[in-house]
Amino acid sequence: MKVLVATEKPFAAAAVEGIRKEVEGAGHELVLLEKYTEKAQLLEAVADADAMIIRSDKADAEVLAAAKNLKIVVRAGAGYDNIDLAAATAHNIVAENTPGQNANAVAELVLGLLVFAVRNFYNGKAGSELMGKKLGILAFGNVGRNVARIAKGFGMEIMAYDAFCPAEAIEAAGVKAAASQDELFEQCDIVSLHIPATPETKQSINYDLCGKMRKGAILINTARKEVIDEAGLLKLMAERTDLKYITDIMPDADAEFKAFEGRYFSTPKKMGAQTAEANTNAGIAAAKQINAYFADGCTKFQVNK
Repeated sequence: MKVLVATEKPFAAAAVEGIRKEVEGAGHELVLLEKYTEKAQLLEAVADADAMIIRSDKADAEVLAAAKNLKIVVRAGAGYDNIDLAAATAHNIVAENTPGQNANAVAELVLGLLVFAVRNFYNGKAGSELMGKKLGILAFGNVGRNVARIAKGFGMEIMAYDAFCPAEAIEAAGVKAAASQDELFEQCDIVSLHIPATPETKQSINYDLCGKMRKGAILINTARKEVIDEAGLLKLMAERTDLKYITDIMPDADAEFKAFEGRYFSTPKKMGAQTAEANTNAGIAAAKQINAYFADGCTKFQVNK
């Protein structure tokens, strides 16, 4: 089988070496398309591929239609909104992600950004500490659990809410389970977002919900840009000068948010999974999942139906 690694932004050399070892060790052929500059290059490369590994590259309807032999596409990472799932299903292509491989990287970034925020972005003025603060985690998946693990080391009080995770499972991890999303926002000094971008969650972090936050609260988003109602949050921050918004996903309204000097920070690009370890882990996991699919039809991480 021909396995295409199509990465406009390439994997680290160690990751490529690990992917090659997995793919060729299973008797398959590895083809690399790195640093491509035009979609036509991807369309040509995928034409005879049996499997494809991508990062933030777009596997849209046109790409999937051009992939006549493609049986599986794996997004090396947790998010998979760059794959057209409906098109994949229509072409009988299994679409997968690699959940958990970058969870620690994202979680460490969350706590790093929070230290940065409570210390007033290191502007030389006195700030505050995370110890004793109540941290709310919205969605208790792989990343949320790692955030809780690290936050415990800071001496934070931790609460979580996840509509799809039983309260018993949250409590078993040593975290207090909130009864609702509203309660999480009402009770916590900091709320960290880890929800996916779905029709139900898009723009769900809005004026009314964030308005429930405590005085001096911090909202931190390392999930997806789309979950934020930017207009609503801008309005609230104009009304409440005590709130801070920290993110590693630059908002569309970045210029407007920058008006709240000292209360807003965004990294230039999404940074959550940008570590050498996460990069390598996700790439190798993708290769192993492809091998498992070809070996025995395993679709454990399938995200389309």
